[in-house]
Amino acid sequence: MPADESMVQVDGPWSHRTVHAGGTRFHVAEAGEGPLVLLLHGFPQFWWTWRHQLVSLAEAGYRAVAPDLRGYGASDKPPRGYDLPTLAVDAAGLVRALGETGAIVVGHDWGGLLAWTMSVVDPKVVRRLVPVSAPHPVRLWASLFTEPFGQLRASRYALGFQIPLLPERRLTRNGGALVGRLIERWSGPERPSEAATRVYQDALRIPAAAHCALEYYRWLARSQFRPDGFRYIRQMRTEIEAPTLQLHGALDPCVLPRTAQGSSRFVAAPYRWRLVEGAGHFPHEERPEQFDAELISWLNDPEPDR
Repeated sequence: MPADESMVQVDGPWSHRTVHAGGTRFHVAEAGEGPLVLLLHGFPQFWWTWRHQLVSLAEAGYRAVAPDLRGYGASDKPPRGYDLPTLAVDAAGLVRALGETGAIVVGHDWGGLLAWTMSVVDPKVVRRLVPVSAPHPVRLWASLFTEPFGQLRASRYALGFQIPLLPERRLTRNGGALVGRLIERWSGPERPSEAATRVYQDALRIPAAAHCALEYYRWLARSQFRPDGFRYIRQMRTEIEAPTLQLHGALDPCVLPRTAQGSSRFVAAPYRWRLVEGAGHFPHEERPEQFDAELISWLNDPEPDR
């Protein structure tokens, strides 16, 4: 069956709408009222990865908003702008377009790298920071160079994303079978169901979505040897002033827990590290009750300790 943007308009106890920020059109799913929690997804998913949190955060008295990032789902898919500084401007603009001056920012995988970046590029917009399965970008850069049998080996799948055209075909052929294999490979024993995985497979077959998703990886790899990458890493050494909760699956084979653990050195504010036992790369889907309990308990704490 041909894939189109209507596939990501999944029904549930949330509403769908389009928000324009900085000249880009974003599709968002929204639930609840209260302080804004912006939920940023990663690869190879889209807003629906936060379906459990949209419900639990709304019940806990928060306004939860999960957008499709640039290039994904039903959001715009422009030919460029897949570098983290531009994506951070996107997300900060989205917060303001939602009528708020700041938000609690929760980001998984690429959404986590984006959340870290927002905290530096536009610190006033990030009231609290929750990176999930995402080390601080400087920590990630360093580990790729210093741990050839650790994080570099775990990230070797991304090397194949650097060549043109073929990776897009591999991600979308056979109904997106490769997407299913990646989710299975990166999960712990309680991986997302086959039905959930099928939703992600279909969403990445939306025209241009696979190409845009791969452009994130291409910028990450190529910028390491270019002035824009050097400037980004230099900028990211700025200390983060937002209280931070870092959540990571204990069994994550994609982004190793030890890669993420060194991130606290970049946070000047209260910082808390929590491993989600029994979870792989998708702790918010694999162990949603445990994940949500950690998240909401920390959000409800007016003075989170270090």
